[in-house]
Amino acid sequence: MTPGQILSIEPAVLTQQQREAYFENGYILLEKILDEDWLVRLQKVTTKMIEESRSVTQSDDKWDLEPGHSAETPRLRRLSCPNDHHPAYWEFASQSIVPDIVSDLVGPNVKFHHSKLNFKWSKGGEEVKWHQDIGFWPHTNYSPLTVGTYLYDCGIEQGPVGMIPKSHEGPLYNQYNDNDEWIGCLRPEDEATIDTASADYLEGPAGSLTIHNCRMIHGSKPNLSDMGRPLLLNAYASADALPYTHNPAQSKYMETIVRGVPARWAHHDPRPCLMPPDWSGGYSSIFALQQEETIKGEKTG
Repeated sequence: MTPGQILSIEPAVLTQQQREAYFENGYILLEKILDEDWLVRLQKVTTKMIEESRSVTQSDDKWDLEPGHSAETPRLRRLSCPNDHHPAYWEFASQSIVPDIVSDLVGPNVKFHHSKLNFKWSKGGEEVKWHQDIGFWPHTNYSPLTVGTYLYDCGIEQGPVGMIPKSHEGPLYNQYNDNDEWIGCLRPEDEATIDTASADYLEGPAGSLTIHNCRMIHGSKPNLSDMGRPLLLNAYASADALPYTHNPAQSKYMETIVRGVPARWAHHDPRPCLMPPDWSGGYSSIFALQQEETIKGEKTG
C-alpha cells in the first residue's frame, strides 16, 4: 500500500498527525505508550535471560557477547530472536498494542519479520555505526519498519538510537567496502556526505517506543554511563512485502501474520535495493560486523 492509501484508513492507535510525521520524517517516538504491566513483565523476563547468560562463555546463535563477558560480570551485546527463547517476548510482539500501532503505518495486514534484544551494556556498550536496515534483508517494497522498546529510561548518556531525519527518502548506500566485503554500515566517503549533525537522538522514559522505516540512516553512540540500555527490537512489514533473500535472523515466527490476512498480491517498489551476502551459511551480528570481528571469507556477514 502507498502512504496515501494507508493514511485514508481509520487508525487503530496513532493520531493522523503522528502517522503523517512518520511518513514525512521516517520515524517517530512514542513516549511511555506501554502500560505498566507489560513493562514490568518484560523487565522481569529480561533479567532472567541475563542470569542465564552467565553460563555462556562464547557468542553463538543465541547470544552475542561483548569482550570481557564473564559469569561474574555479564556483558551482552545482543540476545538474538528473543521471541524464540521466552513466550512473553512473542506475546508482546504479536498480541500487545505494538502490532496495532504498526498497522497504522504499514496497512491493516501486518506480518512479523524478526526480533532482537540489544543491550548496549554500561561503561562501554559499543556504538552502532550509521547504516540502513533494508540492505540486510531486502523486500519487494519499503514498508518494513522496526519498533524499539525502551525497557528502562534512556537518556543521551546511554547512547539512544539516532535518526537522520528524512533520510528514508534519500538514496540507499553501498554497505560493502572496496574489497567487496560486507561491512554493515555506510562507507566513510558516503558518511561524509550525510548531515550527521542533524541526527535526532531518541531519548525516552521506560515504556517508550521508537519506530523507524527500513530505509532510515540510523545508529547510536557508545554507552559510557553506569546504566545499561536494553532495547527490544521487533521488525514488521506489510503483508504484501515479500523477502528477496534468506532472513539472517531465522525464527519460528518469521512471516507470521500478526494483524489482518496474508497478501494475495505482492507490492513491488520500483526503486532498486542493495543485495546482501548469502546469509544462509550463517550470520553473526551488526556489532561483530562493524567491529570487524568476523573471519575473512567466513559467510557470517
